[in-house]
Amino acid sequence: MTLLDTLHITYDVVTPEHVEMSMPISEEIYQPHGFLHGGATLALLESCASRGAEARTDFDKELPFGLESDIRHKKPGKSGVLHGFADLEHEDPSYGGRKQFWHVVAKDDAGDVVSEGTFITKIVTKEHFAEKNCQREQR
Repeated sequence: MTLLDTLHITYDVVTPEHVEMSMPISEEIYQPHGFLHGGATLALLESCASRGAEARTDFDKELPFGLESDIRHKKPGKSGVLHGFADLEHEDPSYGGRKQFWHVVAKDDAGDVVSEGTFITKIVTKEHFAEKNCQREQR
Protein backbone atom coordinates (compact mmCIF):
# COMPACT_ATOMS: atom_id res chain seq x y z
CA MET A 1 0.00 0.00 0.00
CA THR A 2 1.36 3.43 -0.91
CA LEU A 3 0.84 6.81 0.74
CA LEU A 4 -1.55 7.70 -2.10
CA ASP A 5 -3.64 4.63 -1.21
CA THR A 6 -3.57 5.47 2.49
CA LEU A 7 -4.73 9.05 1.85
CA HIS A 8 -7.23 7.96 -0.86
CA ILE A 9 -5.58 10.31 -3.38
CA THR A 10 -6.73 9.86 -6.96
CA TYR A 11 -5.40 11.18 -10.27
CA ASP A 12 -7.79 13.42 -12.20
CA VAL A 13 -5.57 14.98 -14.92
CA VAL A 14 -1.93 14.25 -15.74
CA THR A 15 0.08 16.01 -18.45
CA PRO A 16 3.79 16.93 -18.51
CA GLU A 17 2.88 20.52 -17.57
CA HIS A 18 -0.27 20.18 -15.44
CA VAL A 19 -1.52 17.69 -12.84
CA GLU A 20 -4.77 17.52 -10.87
CA MET A 21 -5.40 15.11 -8.01
CA SER A 22 -8.09 14.77 -5.33
CA MET A 23 -8.12 13.68 -1.70
CA PRO A 24 -11.19 13.30 0.52
CA ILE A 25 -11.01 15.27 3.77
CA SER A 26 -11.93 12.96 6.63
CA GLU A 27 -11.30 12.57 10.35
CA GLU A 28 -8.49 10.14 9.48
CA ILE A 29 -6.36 13.07 8.29
CA TYR A 30 -7.33 15.69 10.88
CA GLN A 31 -4.83 17.34 13.18
CA PRO A 32 -5.63 17.19 16.94
CA HIS A 33 -7.98 20.21 16.77
CA GLY A 34 -10.34 18.70 14.22
CA PHE A 35 -9.14 20.26 10.97
CA LEU A 36 -7.29 18.95 7.93
CA HIS A 37 -3.66 18.22 8.84
CA GLY A 38 -1.19 20.36 6.91
CA GLY A 39 1.01 17.33 6.34
CA ALA A 40 -1.79 15.60 4.42
CA THR A 41 -2.16 18.71 2.27
CA LEU A 42 1.60 18.72 1.64
CA ALA A 43 1.43 15.05 0.66
CA LEU A 44 -1.25 15.86 -1.91
CA LEU A 45 0.68 18.80 -3.34
CA GLU A 46 4.00 16.96 -3.43
CA SER A 47 2.27 14.05 -5.14
CA CYS A 48 0.91 16.40 -7.81
CA ALA A 49 4.32 17.92 -8.56
CA SER A 50 6.05 14.54 -8.40
CA ARG A 51 3.56 13.02 -10.82
CA GLY A 52 4.21 15.93 -13.20
CA ALA A 53 7.95 15.29 -12.92
CA GLU A 54 7.36 11.61 -13.70
CA ALA A 55 5.48 12.62 -16.85
CA ARG A 56 8.62 14.50 -17.94
CA THR A 57 11.05 11.67 -17.11
CA ASP A 58 12.63 9.17 -19.49
CA PHE A 59 12.75 6.24 -17.04
CA ASP A 60 15.27 4.37 -19.19
CA LYS A 61 17.80 7.14 -18.44
CA GLU A 62 16.48 9.25 -15.55
CA LEU A 63 14.92 9.23 -12.07
CA PRO A 64 12.71 11.99 -10.55
CA PHE A 65 13.07 13.23 -6.97
CA GLY A 66 11.41 15.86 -4.80
CA LEU A 67 13.79 18.52 -3.51
CA GLU A 68 12.05 21.34 -1.74
CA SER A 69 8.65 22.70 -0.80
CA ASP A 70 7.56 26.19 0.19
CA ILE A 71 3.85 25.99 1.00
CA ARG A 72 1.63 28.49 2.80
CA HIS A 73 -1.56 27.30 4.47
CA LYS A 74 -4.30 29.90 4.02
CA LYS A 75 -7.55 28.30 5.15
CA PRO A 76 -8.46 25.25 7.26
CA GLY A 77 -10.21 22.29 5.73
CA LYS A 78 -12.93 20.36 7.53
CA SER A 79 -14.88 18.26 5.02
CA GLY A 80 -15.44 17.53 1.36
CA VAL A 81 -12.65 16.95 -1.13
CA LEU A 82 -9.31 18.69 -1.38
CA HIS A 83 -8.27 19.30 -4.99
CA GLY A 84 -4.56 19.57 -5.73
CA PHE A 85 -3.07 21.27 -8.79
CA ALA A 86 0.50 21.50 -10.03
CA ASP A 87 1.58 23.64 -12.98
CA LEU A 88 5.12 23.64 -14.32
CA GLU A 89 6.51 27.18 -14.08
CA HIS A 90 9.93 26.45 -15.56
CA GLU A 91 12.67 23.87 -15.90
CA ASP A 92 16.37 24.69 -15.54
CA PRO A 93 19.53 22.67 -16.18
CA SER A 94 21.11 21.49 -12.94
CA TYR A 95 24.20 19.46 -12.07
CA GLY A 96 23.40 15.86 -12.98
CA GLY A 97 20.02 16.63 -14.51
CA ARG A 98 17.43 19.38 -14.42
CA LYS A 99 15.29 21.14 -11.82
CA GLN A 100 11.61 21.83 -12.22
CA PHE A 101 9.66 24.52 -10.42
CA TRP A 102 5.99 23.70 -9.91
CA HIS A 103 3.32 26.11 -8.72
CA VAL A 104 1.07 24.02 -6.47
CA VAL A 105 -2.38 24.88 -5.13
CA ALA A 106 -4.87 23.00 -2.96
CA LYS A 107 -8.51 24.12 -3.17
CA ASP A 108 -11.64 23.04 -1.36
CA ASP A 109 -14.94 22.15 -3.04
CA ALA A 110 -15.94 25.83 -3.06
CA GLY A 111 -12.81 26.68 -5.06
CA ASP A 112 -11.17 28.54 -2.16
CA VAL A 113 -7.40 28.22 -1.83
CA VAL A 114 -6.51 26.13 1.22
CA SER A 115 -2.74 26.02 0.59
CA GLU A 116 -0.43 27.34 -2.12
CA GLY A 117 3.25 27.52 -2.93
CA THR A 118 6.15 26.09 -4.89
CA PHE A 119 7.49 22.58 -5.08
CA ILE A 120 10.87 21.86 -6.68
CA THR A 121 11.66 18.52 -8.29
CA LYS A 122 14.85 17.29 -9.89
CA ILE A 123 15.18 14.78 -12.67
CA VAL A 124 18.58 13.13 -12.32
CA THR A 125 20.34 11.00 -14.91
CA LYS A 126 20.79 7.39 -13.78
CA GLU A 127 24.48 7.76 -14.61
CA HIS A 128 24.82 10.72 -12.21
CA PHE A 129 22.79 8.89 -9.55
CA ALA A 130 25.09 5.84 -9.80
CA GLU A 131 28.20 8.05 -9.54
CA LYS A 132 26.86 9.74 -6.39
CA ASN A 133 26.02 6.37 -4.81
CA CYS A 134 29.57 5.13 -5.49
CA GLN A 135 30.99 8.27 -3.85
CA ARG A 136 28.77 7.75 -0.78
CA GLU A 137 29.82 4.12 -0.45
CA GLN A 138 33.51 5.06 -0.55
CA ARG A 139 33.16 7.34 2.49
